[in-house]
This record gives sequence, C-alpha cells and structure tokens, in this order.
Amino acid sequence: MARLFGTDGVRGLANEKITAELALDLSVAAAHVLGEQGEFAGHRPFAVVGTDGRASGEFLSAAVIAGLASAGVDVWDAGMLPTPAIAFLTADLGADLGVMLSASHNAMPDNGIKFFARGGHKLDDGVEDAIEARLGEPWSRPTGADVGRVRSLTDGSARYTRHLLSVLPHRLEGLHVVIDAAHGAASVVSPLVFREAGAYVTVIGASPTGLNINDGYGSTHLERLQRTVIEQQASLGIAHDGDADRCLAVDARGEVVDGDQIMSILALALRDRGELAQGTLVATVMSNLGMLQAMAREGVTVRQTGVGDRYVLEDMKAGGYSLGGEQSGHVIMLDHGTTGDGVLTGLMLASRVAETRRSLAELASVMTRLPQILVNVKGVDKDAVDDNAVVATAVAAAEAELADTGRILLRKSGTEPLVRVMVEAPDQAQADAIAHRLAGVVKDELSL
Repeated sequence: MARLFGTDGVRGLANEKITAELALDLSVAAAHVLGEQGEFAGHRPFAVVGTDGRASGEFLSAAVIAGLASAGVDVWDAGMLPTPAIAFLTADLGADLGVMLSASHNAMPDNGIKFFARGGHKLDDGVEDAIEARLGEPWSRPTGADVGRVRSLTDGSARYTRHLLSVLPHRLEGLHVVIDAAHGAASVVSPLVFREAGAYVTVIGASPTGLNINDGYGSTHLERLQRTVIEQQASLGIAHDGDADRCLAVDARGEVVDGDQIMSILALALRDRGELAQGTLVATVMSNLGMLQAMAREGVTVRQTGVGDRYVLEDMKAGGYSLGGEQSGHVIMLDHGTTGDGVLTGLMLASRVAETRRSLAELASVMTRLPQILVNVKGVDKDAVDDNAVVATAVAAAEAELADTGRILLRKSGTEPLVRVMVEAPDQAQADAIAHRLAGVVKDELSL
C-alpha cells in the first residue's frame, strides 16, 4: 500500500482523497503519537491551525480542530495565514503542534494537511509513519473538562508581521513593489508587511473567494505580474504560491527571476554581512548549472540534495547551514524560520535591491541561467535506469558532447513509473535535441 504522507504532508483531491473523516482521524492520531512521545508531558497540550483560503479548507479545518479537541488538545484557530506563519506561530506561542490546510501551488480542488511539531519543525518520516499506523484505532476519549477548547487566534498576522520586520536588514523606502498573492494565504499579510517595510505597493491576485486560489495568478502564472510591473514602471514584482511558502520575482523589465537567481542574490547578501554559515548554500540537483558556476566564482560552496525542500532542510540542519532552497522559489533561511517562507524571501530580495541601490536585473546577472529542458518519460521501469548499459552509454556520449558546458540528469519519479530527463546546454536547441534523444533511448530500453 502506498504511503499516505508525501514529501510535504498529505495532499490530494479534497473531499475525495482528503476527506473530513481523514482530517479528523489524522489529527487524533497525531495527538496520540506526539503525546506518547512526551511532547505533551506535564502540561495541557495546545495546537495552532491555519488554512490557505480554499473553500475545502473550511470543512477540513473544522474536522482537524474537532479531532484535536476531542483528543484533549486545546486549539488556536488562526484562520487564513501562510504556511510559514503557522510554523512561526507554533514556535512563537510554544504550541505542541501546528496544522496547515493547504495544497500549496496546486489548483483549487486539491487540498492537503501539513503537521508541524513543537518549535515549528516538519515531522520526520518516522513520526509520520507512526501517525499513519494509528489511523482509526480504538481509543479512550476524554470527557468533561478534559476535552480540548477552541479559540480564535486574533493576533496571528500581527505576530508574524512583527517577526518579519524585525529581521529585515534594510528598509524598502524608494521601491515600488508589485505583489501577486495568488488569491491565497498571503493576500492580506504580504502587501501589509511590504508597506510597513517602507515600499510603495501595487497588489494583484489578492481577492480570495475560496475558489480562485492559484487561478491565473501567483508563482505558476507570472504573465499578469510581468505585465503589471512594466505598466506600473515598478522596481520589481514578487509572486507567491497559494500558501506563500514560495517566492519568484520579476525585474523592472518584466523578466522572471527564478529561485536559483534569488538564492544566488541572497547568498551573496548573507556572505557580505558575515551571515552565510560556513560560506555554503544548499540546493537540489535540479538547480541550474549557471548557479553552480556563479557561486564557484564567488567562493560560495554549494551542496546539492535530492529534489524536495525537506531534503534541503534536512541537510541544512545536519550541517548547520543558514540558506538553502529550490529553483521553484522555495527558499529556507534557517536563522529566521523553520520552513520555506515566500514573504520573507521577497522582503529579503527587495531589501538587497534597496541596500545596494542596484536593480534586480543587475543583481540577478551574477549568474547566467543555462537553457534547461525536462522531459518526462512515462511507462518505463524506472528502477532499471541506473543499471542499463545502453542508457549509460547514451548518457556518456551526450556528456562528452557537452563537455563542461552543460549537464545531464536522469531522475526516477518517487510515485510513478516515470524517468525525468533533464539537460542543460549552451543553447536551447542543443538542450532539446539531447534531451529528446536520451528520452528515446530510455523509452526504447525500459518500456514496461
């Protein structure tokens, strides 16, 4: 049976896979597992619960709250806030756990359930497996005064905003910033904090109805942001995804600044302030070769992990590193938060522009992004890709063709019979040709 938890909680079609029953049962199981591990020892436990504003989040958060309260956990209902805000509040309030209802950048019909342990940290695989194993088990229910109580957390946004402003290295006076909140969790807090930081702010995609999250706006739909930045003659644009744990940017010319470029800019900013721990940036194997080359020129070490922010975070914690992230714009700054934070990332990026008085385009030019293509080869025996001699020979020939001017990566999907072929090359035509040639070899050799 497939594991219920994925790389970032439990996610799927709301009211089909992610049901009220599942949300309630998961919350009860989480309370039991964390309680038995000593997380609740010596005190009455309490949790913080938030949503990203999806319509389904209304009944799912009600189910989560009901499950926790029925298991004897008091609940602060934070309402619509970004995922990193719920992580922050879990730590700031001393809560025993946090729960976020969100499917991040996915379309509105999906939803998901993410748990945070004490301190605002994501649960490790072992705890998630223990929760999954306890689903639906018989249990002794508290009664009377032992049931959990539910209250609204009215100052959650204010607490989070104060935190963001307190870590900002340079104010934003003189900048005109366009914010695209994806009609999601950052619709209120992101424009507010940018204004309080001193920027003149134009807002798009910040009218959530519960049905329009990520619909034509946000970090997966940058066209409106690009047009607005140009039309408004703004300094830069910031795009969040539905739960605002990601940030992509647009420069004054309307050009996209992706996660690799953002990490490059922030790495140098931290280095210049003496805050880049061990002079190291943690990224995934999907980061563009141009970033690796740029960081090498600047004397910044880059560590690469498997794809997924949880693997970046694990490596950062293990090595004591302060900055990491993904090309998608999921950037983690461990000195200021326990998870990717799109609002914090956008603020830090704008702060660097204001501090240096250099345009975002100029700052992003520290790296040259090589043309990149990703081809998904479906219906193949993904587990045989590493040991197939014909595939290995084809990859070696392509690598010889590129020499040190490009890069090739074959990566197995974690959930499907699929191999991803990624190629970077000096020009797009060469990248496309090599990628499709290798995809053909993989398909011919490994078809099921």
